[in-house]
Amino acid sequence: MTVASPDKPWGGRFTEPTDEFVETFTASVGFDQRLAEHDIDGSIAHARMLNKISVLSRQDMDSIIKGLEDIRTEILRGDFNWSVELEDVHMNIEARLVDRIGEAGKRLHTGRSRNDQVATDMRLFIREQLDFIVEKIVLLETALVDLAEREADTIMPGFTHLQVAQPITFGHHMMAWYEMLERDKQRFIDCRKRINQMPLGAAALAGTSYPIDRHMTAQLLAFDTPAANSLDAVSDRDFTIEFSAAASLVMTHLSRFSEELVLWSSTQFDFIELPDAFCTGSSIMPQKKNPDVPELVRGKTGRVYGHLFSLLTLMKSQPLAYNKDNQEDKEPLFDTVDTVLNALHAFGNMMPNIQTKRESMYLAAQQGFSTATDLADYLVGKGVAFRDAHEVVGQAVRIAIDSNRDLADLSLNELQELTSVIDEDVFSILRVEGSVAARNHFGGTAPEQVRLAVYNARQRLRVS
Repeated sequence: MTVASPDKPWGGRFTEPTDEFVETFTASVGFDQRLAEHDIDGSIAHARMLNKISVLSRQDMDSIIKGLEDIRTEILRGDFNWSVELEDVHMNIEARLVDRIGEAGKRLHTGRSRNDQVATDMRLFIREQLDFIVEKIVLLETALVDLAEREADTIMPGFTHLQVAQPITFGHHMMAWYEMLERDKQRFIDCRKRINQMPLGAAALAGTSYPIDRHMTAQLLAFDTPAANSLDAVSDRDFTIEFSAAASLVMTHLSRFSEELVLWSSTQFDFIELPDAFCTGSSIMPQKKNPDVPELVRGKTGRVYGHLFSLLTLMKSQPLAYNKDNQEDKEPLFDTVDTVLNALHAFGNMMPNIQTKRESMYLAAQQGFSTATDLADYLVGKGVAFRDAHEVVGQAVRIAIDSNRDLADLSLNELQELTSVIDEDVFSILRVEGSVAARNHFGGTAPEQVRLAVYNARQRLRVS
């Protein structure tokens, strides 16, 4: 079935209207209207440049800029009438501009194409959202650093294979999360450098015969430089993939944080209490307090991974230059942005309000023979070869298991039966406090080192 359509800006060579299904199937305005303000910003910069090279009169430029600002107001007020028949955000805004100011509006598209226009809009959008994400990361980093400082002396078990391994401090654990986020932040900041190259002026694929000043337009839009190759400029979506890869990594980290928060808040661990505002109850079990926010962040990680793979697949077989496939880059990208921002926002508000259960963590740190490695190191310090020390400690652990005791509860006589080099001073390192305090080197878990890590992190955060 075909329907009568309004005149298309590209309709001169066609002899029949667009099929009704195709009209809807190919339209992107349902989602790319989110780029409207960036599209307007790009158009205003383009109009100023066209005036400078004498393609637009001052009167036409002023009329275009005022018309675009009025359209921006309409959009922000929710008064703009989006039309599927006009396909996308660009043609909707251009058609409305012509409605408002007449002939001058038709001159705006001189020297550009929707190909370089949308690529520019996308870069402006991601650049803005990336800056928002970095702000959210900094807020979460600050919360973690504050928590680490508060809990620098709080002892908890450190795990490998989810088995008690060695005692650490809760503050040290929080600083591990901070380090992950710091890498995420630096990845986004580095990604921004490659995002901040301007496609506008590449036109459809080959540039334009007009004497445009791309450096002027780039400066107006705060781009570092114009994109160096017109073919690449309109067809490149590396920046969306790179952004999504960085987003996938930050979600990986938030998912790992979530897993630990879910475990730690369980009755079995009982290490922390999550704030009520970030939990929900059960419709049938009145006693339940479910860690829904961490669980949902953990679950949403998968959709961000999926969006990354979607974008990689989208681009893998495209010849140069622009192809309609690229319309499919926006929905996964938009959802990735929203998911990451929401997850970071949730964590940034939740983490400052968690309560630690220090006694529970301390008791857990004493289980599982967490100071066994300290005993081995002690023996090495007494001249025992490490492999022999490992064997002796294994025997000590066996005695403790059989008698349902901890290593620190064994008597000096029992330990000396294993090796005569053990003295009374061994008990200082068999206690979890001694074990933690002994790791007093850069990057270690000792409270002094946690406070140093906090200080260094605060110095970095001041320049973020």
